[in-house]
Amino acid sequence: MIVGAGLAGLRAAEELRRATFEGPIVLVGNEKHLPYDRPPLSKEVVRGEREDTTLKPQEFFDEKQIELRLGAEAVGVDTAAKKLRFADGSDIEYGQLVIATGLASRRIPGLPDLAGVHVLRTLEDSLALRSELAEGKRALIVGAGFIGCELAASFRQRGVDVVLVEPQPAPLASVLGEEVGHLIERMHREEGVDVRCGVGFESVLGADRVTGAVLSDGTEVDADFVVIGIGSVPLTEWLAESGIELADRSAGGGVRADEVGRTATEGVWATGDVASWRLATGKQKRVEHWSNAGDQAKVLAKAITGADATGPTAVPYFWSDQYDVKIQALGTPSATDTVHIVEDDGRKFLAYYSRDGVLTGVVGAGVPAKVMKVRAKIVAGVPVAELLGNA
Repeated sequence: MIVGAGLAGLRAAEELRRATFEGPIVLVGNEKHLPYDRPPLSKEVVRGEREDTTLKPQEFFDEKQIELRLGAEAVGVDTAAKKLRFADGSDIEYGQLVIATGLASRRIPGLPDLAGVHVLRTLEDSLALRSELAEGKRALIVGAGFIGCELAASFRQRGVDVVLVEPQPAPLASVLGEEVGHLIERMHREEGVDVRCGVGFESVLGADRVTGAVLSDGTEVDADFVVIGIGSVPLTEWLAESGIELADRSAGGGVRADEVGRTATEGVWATGDVASWRLATGKQKRVEHWSNAGDQAKVLAKAITGADATGPTAVPYFWSDQYDVKIQALGTPSATDTVHIVEDDGRKFLAYYSRDGVLTGVVGAGVPAKVMKVRAKIVAGVPVAELLGNA
């Protein structure tokens, strides 16, 4: 039984069949859609350039004998009886339970429920935003993380005026550091985005529909619609009474699991964005990258089927498409690392990240070949000076 019919749940089902698991597989999802890809929602889908991001057709599930239970919301687990409970009052027994419920958009407590105020997580969210682009010409985006920056780029490509608000000193500063964040900020300013860093969101304006917002510095911003993009939280509330152990907030929260996805509860596993896996260092870490879902699924399937399994060894990789630039990151770049800008032509750039003199990651914008060729150096943990000497 796999709970969560997103990318992580689908990959887990695929890998179980690839690992010659012959038992029944039930894939449960609270949305009514076939498993679909989420990254395009902030880009091609919201811009109206793409309608379908389905990952696998119905025929795939029929062929692999994977039963789909879509539109079914799991609300609890009885781990003693090995039963999964649903919102409609029904339940179903499981042999092995894989939790792959992913994330939910973080909300602002107390925010009035006005028309024109949006978050982006689901296909319906993206389509609702698309309809705003046909009417609204002024957007306020709260939060300059990856979703906020990608939406700002998409809105500008559709001719919408954008104010992008971020309490941090620069976009993506908490992820990639201020130095690289300012390079990304520069790109958005050049594209006409009104970027306001070091300022937060205070309240919305409007009666039935939003007309603007008040920022933490007291200024008012007019807006036809508002997007709240202040991050995501693991979908674990439904596990509150299950006894399944959750990770500490310092480890990113989520379901606590070992290095192959096994939880401390017999027969229960976790994978994908909701899962906090134990690293080789003994620390717990939750990873929200697209490629991580596939890497973990391979390990998880082997462990469930009794094959030898070790934690993922692939170098972490993630990317973000903004305007005509693909921003890519390899390794574990951190805002607390030392950043070395080795190339910058005013739009495209390449930066190495190091910790205690050792290369930890690379981030590049518009230079894909140069990013990818550093992969082996990250695996080897070479001194960053070795690369800087050749830059």
